[in-house]
Amino acid sequence: MSEGVPTSPGANKSPVTAHKPFGPEDETALRESLKRCSPSTFEAAVQFRKTNNAEHVPAVVIGVIERFVEPDLRIKLKDADDDLRLIEDLGIDSLTMMEIVILVEDVLQMSINNEELRNLRTVGDVKTFIDCKIRGLPLPKPTKFLPIEHIGTVMPIQPPFLFLNEASVSSTSANGKYKITGQEFFLQGHFKDNPVMPASIMLEALGQLGVLYLLEGAPTEPGKVVSPQTIFFTGCEGVRAHRICKPGEILTLSIKPKRMKMPLATFEGAIRVGQDKAVIVEELTLTYGFVDAANAPVPINGNADVPPAVSTEAAPSTTPLRAAINA
Repeated sequence: MSEGVPTSPGANKSPVTAHKPFGPEDETALRESLKRCSPSTFEAAVQFRKTNNAEHVPAVVIGVIERFVEPDLRIKLKDADDDLRLIEDLGIDSLTMMEIVILVEDVLQMSINNEELRNLRTVGDVKTFIDCKIRGLPLPKPTKFLPIEHIGTVMPIQPPFLFLNEASVSSTSANGKYKITGQEFFLQGHFKDNPVMPASIMLEALGQLGVLYLLEGAPTEPGKVVSPQTIFFTGCEGVRAHRICKPGEILTLSIKPKRMKMPLATFEGAIRVGQDKAVIVEELTLTYGFVDAANAPVPINGNADVPPAVSTEAAPSTTPLRAAINA
């Protein structure tokens, strides 16, 4: 595998549409199409139509989505969180999605096939999809949305040391959520009468999300899969803890691969509570290895010969991904 995150072989393809002159009549028609969108959306659309620069596309897409979202939900789009779900978080049904697509087609002068819409589940999916269409790149694989039942099936780490309640995994990133219940075993002593989620456990949660990415989203060699038995924590750098996190709060986790060359995968990661930064990690590194797909272990809950989570006192050479709890 080459150094860095693999890129698509179609990266040098031509854009979907050729650049056309943008005259006063076009600007008038564009203003009419976007009359219920923000001025910044209109300006981004004008710049795109004049330059065909795809860097303006995210602002256009977010602006168009905002136009169709109920006013009380628009605040969620302010930070353009790519993990926002179109249906569950923004209340966008299939008919509304079709209206969004028609307007995007008109504004960006492109054509979208209805079949291509099936896998658009998040704001990030929409932005990535439109960007690929504009640049003439192959469309990415759809994001996988993984409930806790699936996570528990594939992960080598198991309760009570599993800190992911749900997750979504694509070929370029992974996102997850974990609610601090207050019943976690370590909160009994961290701290007395003042339960606070240990920062080291939050790093563990980010590492677990990295494990899930390797198992569910990472590119592999033909006929190969990543074995959960080969994934181990090796280190992290550039860690900053910005706030304490307490029972009842929901941690929103995100990781993106920075470098992947077997046997090492390095990620950047972040945890937020609402809009607040909780933990930032510049580099979190795991080891991993491939096995033949035909010989891949059966999922954990299918009685595979994969070891369960090992306590933090076990030797580092045999311990699945773990943070240094006492660091």
